[in-house]
This record gives sequence, C-alpha cells and structure tokens, in this order.
Amino acid sequence: MQKREIRVGEIEGGERLDAFLARKLYRDYSRTRLKELIQEGHVLVNDKQVKAHYAVHSGDRVQFELLEREAMDAREENIPLSILFEDEDLLVVDKPAGMVVHPAYGNLEHTLVNALLYHTRRNLSLLGGSGRAGIVHRLDKDTSGVLVVAKNDVSHRFLAKQFKDHSIHRVYDAFVKGVVQHNELKCEEPVGRAFVNRKKVVVKPSGGKSSLTFFKVKERFRQATWIQALPHTGRTHQIRVHLSYLGHPVLGDALYGGGSPLIPRHALHARTLEFTHPRSKKRVSFSSELPEDMKQLLIALRK
Repeated sequence: MQKREIRVGEIEGGERLDAFLARKLYRDYSRTRLKELIQEGHVLVNDKQVKAHYAVHSGDRVQFELLEREAMDAREENIPLSILFEDEDLLVVDKPAGMVVHPAYGNLEHTLVNALLYHTRRNLSLLGGSGRAGIVHRLDKDTSGVLVVAKNDVSHRFLAKQFKDHSIHRVYDAFVKGVVQHNELKCEEPVGRAFVNRKKVVVKPSGGKSSLTFFKVKERFRQATWIQALPHTGRTHQIRVHLSYLGHPVLGDALYGGGSPLIPRHALHARTLEFTHPRSKKRVSFSSELPEDMKQLLIALRK
C-alpha cells in the first residue's frame, strides 16, 4: 500500500476532485475507479473525507492510497462459471467463495472478470474500464452467491441506477456468533474506512456514510444463529460490520471478531437478487442455494 499526497496548484483550483485526480493519475486509474475510491474513503482532502464533486482549492492537500492498480487489459481465462441466467444484455452468476471479482494489483489473474471475458468473448460493458468489464456491483472475495453482470453499457447504466436508487432487492444468508434474541433487527449506523487500517470498515457516527440493514432470524442454535440480512444500502463490508456492531459477528469472519474453527471463511452468502430487467422492464429474481461449506456448517450447528 502506498500513501501519497498531491498539492493543488494555483491554477488548478475550482476543478472537481475526481477530474483533478484523473488528470494526475491517468496511467493508473480510470475516472470511474477514482470516483469509487473517493466514495469509499480512500481519498482525503486536508485530512477530511469529501465528495467526488468537491471543488479543489489552491493549496489543498489531496491524500490518497494506491490500494490497487487498474488492470487495463485483463486477459481471458477458461475458468468454469456457474451461470444462473444469460441473455443478450446480462449474465447472472453464482460466484464461489474465494474468487475475487476483478483483477487488482497483486491479483491479476483467476478472477471473475478473467472468466467472464473468456465466456463472453469480451462481449461486456466497459463503463468501469477493461479491468472491471461488466462489473456493476461486487461481492467480497470470501462471500459466495448471486451477482449480475452487464454485457453492454445500456444495461450497465440501467442496473447501476437501480443500485444507486436502492430499488434492487437483496437477501443474504449469514451464520453469526451467539443467540440473537429478537426475531427482527435493524442497524442504521453510518460506516466508513478505519483511519489506521484502511482495509477495515468501522461504524463512524461522525463522517461515516449512511447505511441501513434489516435482519430476520431463520434458526437459532446453542451458540449461533442463522439469519437473513436485507441490505438497503450497499456499503463495503456493510453486513459484516453491522452484525459485528450488534454483537453478533459472522462466523469465520476473523477481521470483525467472528473467527471460528467451524468454517475457514466468513459464512455469508448472497442468496437472492431481484431487479428490473434493462430490456423487458420486468422484475426478475434469481437465487442460489447455500454452498457446500455452509451446508456442512449448518449440519454441525444443528448437532
């Protein structure tokens, strides 16, 4: 991880932050990716988090971290995919745990994007750059489940707007530590990047991004609970952070206090994704069963 700082020159004042950085870092990042990094809290101006449209002032200190380098020409790889649906506009895939969604610095191969490029013969939207071809939203490396991919820019924009408007319905399965007492819970604590460890997200009552997750109990065990999470917003690590804040971290999630010998990764699975199809304008829904490791976890917990 590299930390860098750029000072805004006298004649550069008034420019949008994302445009300013895109001009300075065009070799490493697309403007779309820079906007994401700003939204995710990886870019600060004078030690404060700001919006992508912030107008920089002469003398401003723009601080940022080069977490990953854009993979400008990801290569095709013949990696098997579990495809739930495909047409001329989009694909819906069942992503396995352990698969990174897109190439990044230090992890340029064996990602979902590499597999998608091979499967579609590069027939994917490039709005996010070639290193993120087709990617509208993401799942963490160790989160399994349903993910939609755009084949063209029209579909990408249409789907991205639904994520922005919170009109996409998502349901996650999670196995958490402890017995959750209430049948339904809600957490609306703002979240943001930790100040020291920028790979970690924390609840930030001041300066965090608004976040909302609803939870429903499916089954209780002696020392754990199977719940369904319904995120209204889609912040990075949102479900994991909210559950940890509520005192019930996801089993196997060592980063947020849920480390467990019963499963080697966090027990979080994107079960259902429902959205409006970009061409037909009809609501469609896709679901995925629990993967094998979580099925085995369920058996162990029931015993």
